[in-house]
Amino acid sequence: MNVAVQKIRIGFVGGGEGAFIAKAHRQAAGLDGRFELVCGAFSRDPQNNQNTGTALGLPASRCYSDWQHMIEAERLLPAEQRMELVVIVTPNHLHAPVASQALSAGFHVFSEKPAALNLSEMLALKGVLSRSNRLYGLAHTYLGYPMVWQAREMVRSGVIGAVRKVIVEYPQGWLSQDVAGQGNKQAEWRDRPELSGLGGCIGDIGTHAFSLAEFVADQPVQHLCALLSTHIAGRQLDDDAAMLFKMADGASGVLIASQVCAGEENPLKIRVYGDKGGLEWRQEEPASLIHRALDQPMRILRSGVGQPWLCEAASQRMRLPAGHPEGYLEAMANLYGDFANAIRGEVVGNGAPGVPGIEVGLRGMAFIEAVIANHCGDAKWTELVCTP
Repeated sequence: MNVAVQKIRIGFVGGGEGAFIAKAHRQAAGLDGRFELVCGAFSRDPQNNQNTGTALGLPASRCYSDWQHMIEAERLLPAEQRMELVVIVTPNHLHAPVASQALSAGFHVFSEKPAALNLSEMLALKGVLSRSNRLYGLAHTYLGYPMVWQAREMVRSGVIGAVRKVIVEYPQGWLSQDVAGQGNKQAEWRDRPELSGLGGCIGDIGTHAFSLAEFVADQPVQHLCALLSTHIAGRQLDDDAAMLFKMADGASGVLIASQVCAGEENPLKIRVYGDKGGLEWRQEEPASLIHRALDQPMRILRSGVGQPWLCEAASQRMRLPAGHPEGYLEAMANLYGDFANAIRGEVVGNGAPGVPGIEVGLRGMAFIEAVIANHCGDAKWTELVCTP
């Protein structure tokens, strides 16, 4: 007899009307039917906040005027009613403060990245988490794609041999003009260091490329040499980045991240080469993984339920047969699904396996600061270390 598992009750901080990423989170969380939205502090604008809550079917009493009030009021509700998980989809400067208060109040946290504004704030958040006995996850959504896991497993199992070269690129074009000056709110806050942090493009999408490189190559970046550029007059933060990097097991790499590549949409791409072959994966064609062998024809592995050549980790993250496209929402839903398993005790051990957590956030923040330090300094190489 199947026993129904109670849905995990979630509350949103941020994500009022007009916010793209919050809608994606809600859709992804609802994909497998394991979460229930029960409350939110969606916007500082009272009308926006109430309109969002009404559109989502929430009672006015659970649409809070600010996140501090939401966390405290929910903490006092009976255990069977209060939220269990706080989802943070605000501008960057609130990620760490909201997460710290939520964890201290006894709630799990799933946050948009970056986890904090700087490395010191990140380390403080790690301390709060270690004392909380709660779970913390980061929305590095590209690490939820099944074929990314397939690529990692093929690297781990030696299919391409010892890794020699990693090339990862993330070009976008949406900031090719001064859209912030034209009233684009998403662009406007991203160019304010007090809201976005020290990095512009490098923090917004460069961290995605960085975490993807470390995940697939299965080794950490140790040193880097970086160039940051700003191509729009008056822009405060970088909109373009390029760097060389060296990894722990000897691989060399190249990372390019840019938001001024006019005409580009979202073509995150990684290539990993070993002494026996190489792998290539593109976010815009996520169902395909190209495998190039040194002495065999190129082959393309395709995703899909039941494909016998795929590893278990990739198969577990698929919902549909081959030829039925799965994309960004499904990748994010995989993170939510793994988080749900951990919350409901369906996994053994600490953390939420399969979900990027505090260590990924820590390395991402160290990456941003190492890039900026190298760009601004005179050293050829800067070591990436996860301490201030």
